[in-house]
Amino acid sequence: MTHAEIIGYLAATLTTVSFVPQAILTIKTRDTESLSFGMYSTFTLGVLCWLIYGIYLADKAIICANAITLLLAALILFFKIYNMVHKKET
Repeated sequence: MTHAEIIGYLAATLTTVSFVPQAILTIKTRDTESLSFGMYSTFTLGVLCWLIYGIYLADKAIICANAITLLLAALILFFKIYNMVHKKET
């Protein structure tokens, strides 16, 4: 494994792991009132684009990190939309 690959895997791990506490809190409490719909929808789309980019490059670090982050971001976005539709937020 090259130094560049190690840095890539480290960056992928850190950015993905940083998202886990927010996902756990949102899943546990279902509270999304303080979360921005615009930010999470844009972020989720951006992560999807990174995943597609990683697939094109066949870069395992990009694919793994963004697949996991996409799942977590999509779950948070789902709860945000659910709460908006069911008027649990003002």
